[in-house]
Amino acid sequence: MNAATRRSSDTYARIYAVVRRIPLGRVATYGQVAAAAGLQGRPRLAGYALHASSPHHGLPWHRVLGAGGRLTLAKLDPDGALTQRLRLEAEGVRFTSRGRVDMSAHQWRPGERRRRDATGQI
Repeated sequence: MNAATRRSSDTYARIYAVVRRIPLGRVATYGQVAAAAGLQGRPRLAGYALHASSPHHGLPWHRVLGAGGRLTLAKLDPDGALTQRLRLEAEGVRFTSRGRVDMSAHQWRPGERRRRDATGQI
């Protein structure tokens, strides 16, 4: 493995580690994932890494969205976007009438504890 491949592999591993931390029912943007991986301003790199990932990684890729809660797969792979939406909805993620994730309710904030409502539910 040459140095460039090793750097790319290490970078992708950092991105995958961040994606694995996104909890059930929460979402993050590509930019947020990149920043948390130490790659501020490189959201496309996070997208490339997820695209290159193997289905066997078990990554919760569906929890990563475009800015403003957009399902960015919609233009490239409508079936993939539908799969993403269905997985998110199964986790309780709500969408706006414009088909975007309600980021105010579902955006992941690392280090933030999820609040319980009056019934004790998270």
